Amino acid sequence: MNVNEGIRARELRVIDQNGEQLGIKTRNEALEIAARVNLDLVLVAPQAKPPVARIMDHGKFKFEQQKKDREIRKNQKVIVVKEVRLSPTIDAHDFDTKLRNAIKFLEKGDKVKASIRFKGRAITHKEIGQRVLERFAEACKEVSTVEQRPKMDGRSMFLMLAPTHEKE
Repeated sequence: MNVNEGIRARELRVIDQNGEQLGIKTRNEALEIAARVNLDLVLVAPQAKPPVARIMDHGKFKFEQQKKDREIRKNQKVIVVKEVRLSPTIDAHDFDTKLRNAIKFLEKGDKVKASIRFKGRAITHKEIGQRVLERFAEACKEVSTVEQRPKMDGRSMFLMLAPTHEKE
């Protein structure tokens, strides 16, 4: 943002500290008016014809802006994607363990990416991997919704699950 001497435009539409328009002034006249009230001249709309400058306390303005940005960041929810790796020939007990972990992640509010890596000739039987992923999605359906159906990506197949409820 251009301030005081950093403003390059010759003519400016000037707005005073109370929000009232002072009309079109030259850059030097506008700087003089700002100096008289002991404030800064800040360019707020550089693309306008003529550019719009406002007389304000620039330091206070920047501080207020940072405060608003902090408030917005505080209310943002960070989405974390946890990955659970399965195999096409997964055993029942291993499947249950992976399922428990996935359910724990989903209840915490994280998304889960369930993936299967096909090794060697296993790639020729993609339907086995797809059945494992669909069984996984079915087992998680109480706490999640399927965000992306099982899909191949190179030698792996994956599916995305999103939590149905939001964590408090």
